[in-house]
Amino acid sequence: MALYDAVSDLPVRIDEISLSRRERDTSSGFTRVTTVISLSGEGEIGKGEDVTYETADHDALLEAGAPDLEGEYTLDEFSARLADLELFPDGPSREDFRHYRRWAFESAALDLALRQADTDLASALDRQYDPVRFIASTRLGDPPTFDRIERFLENDPDLEFKLDPTSKWDDELIDRLADTGAVRVVDLKGQYEGTEVDQAPDPDLYERVINGLSESVIEDPALTEGTRPVLEGHEDRVSWDATIHGIADVEELPWEPDWLNIKPSRFGSVESLFETIEFCIEREIAMYGGGQFELDVGRGQIQAIASLFYADSANDVAPGGYNDPEVVEGLAQSPLDPPAEPAGFRW
Repeated sequence: MALYDAVSDLPVRIDEISLSRRERDTSSGFTRVTTVISLSGEGEIGKGEDVTYETADHDALLEAGAPDLEGEYTLDEFSARLADLELFPDGPSREDFRHYRRWAFESAALDLALRQADTDLASALDRQYDPVRFIASTRLGDPPTFDRIERFLENDPDLEFKLDPTSKWDDELIDRLADTGAVRVVDLKGQYEGTEVDQAPDPDLYERVINGLSESVIEDPALTEGTRPVLEGHEDRVSWDATIHGIADVEELPWEPDWLNIKPSRFGSVESLFETIEFCIEREIAMYGGGQFELDVGRGQIQAIASLFYADSANDVAPGGYNDPEVVEGLAQSPLDPPAEPAGFRW
């Protein structure tokens, strides 16, 4: 049975919808705001998290209130209802935010449907939750230094990393990072446009990172006349993230990928997420989980998906403390154990 078929016909009754705001400073120098979606019915509550990045979009939703979604559905019918709704009162600041908000409502409905059926996602899919290996995703400051990596490794010498190279990285820093043997993924941010994390295509940076961190997966390079020759021969190390919202996006990549970063919120719907995961399994495309600075239930949900499908990969699903501005002692270490008594779509 296809993954989505296992949950698409789950009945879900929604009697009430509530919204709540979350806010937290991050190590990337911005204040993260998200909205938790709570759907209530039959004595159960299902939750999801809207990870839209613009605070104004969250404020507009909270001011306008939740859309009219009360009623009885199957999960698939609820998904179809969302597809017909405008979930942004003033329109989104970026088009990809539509996927993020739809995912918040769909994940909440999945959580509620599973709870009303007195089951959990692993059981519904006839799979099991495995311990989740995670890595720490972090930026190195401006100007970039090794300090944050050093503090993390003092706390946990076995910790591994996903890092965002910038043109200010010098050879000395790259050499120190290489000496750790702990950099699993380097995110070149070449597929972003108009965001605060854009990194312009820089052939010199690409060459230094690709050669200096020769065991790392290379995520989201920009393919230009200058960078494409640098990537020649390293295609099997390249992964994609920002442009992937479903199978069609995978099929349109410049070559068949060996790696994909799976961020559930990018897919918008449970169906698109599950279909893409199956597509990757069938084609032996290695997957690893990604996050969007989730502050609440969304963090556990990306950990749950990773646990079910790519538990031992280089998952960017670390507990929230890893995104805090200061590195503190006592952070949970990889791997994360599954819940003793799983319920719904939670971790």
